[in-house]
Amino acid sequence: MVWTQQLRQKWFGPPLRWCALRGLKPDHLTLMSLICGLGFMPLFFWNESLALCALALHVILDGLDGPLARIAKIASRRGSFTDTTSDQIVVTVTTITIMCPPNPLIGLVPGTTYIFVYTVVVVFAMVRNTMNIPYGWLVRPRFIVYICIFLEIIFFVGITNYVVWFFTLYLGINMVSGFFQIRKSL
Repeated sequence: MVWTQQLRQKWFGPPLRWCALRGLKPDHLTLMSLICGLGFMPLFFWNESLALCALALHVILDGLDGPLARIAKIASRRGSFTDTTSDQIVVTVTTITIMCPPNPLIGLVPGTTYIFVYTVVVVFAMVRNTMNIPYGWLVRPRFIVYICIFLEIIFFVGITNYVVWFFTLYLGINMVSGFFQIRKSL
């Protein structure tokens, strides 16, 4: 995570410094990111290409709020919490959307299980962070799932359901280990 933060800082530093000098706040980017992510749902049923653009814009904006906070020297736990909550809302809405008829990309069981396990892992990560319990490993697979949605819509490859099942299993293991780590520290 530190490596990608440094990379984004290097690539986007100059334009983000310019934005910070003009009063753009990280929370503004987080809000715009959330709006774009939420836009995926209605757009998906109207125009899948526009839905994918909204999701891509969500990912881009989500990747810039943290570097902007660090550049502006206003990075905070409050901002991190807001960003994480926004991300989780988009994961949930996106997953619900791709489970819906008339052309669901994933089934109801893998989708709802994925949402549940993903949410618990995020909550456990926040609890662990508050308790200063480091994670040995934590991957949030949302970007990989988003790429699969793109591939599924554009190329009809039929992999999203399998990828969601795989990451549900992966996150499930992470959830169980996180539970025991937190319980051990109480």
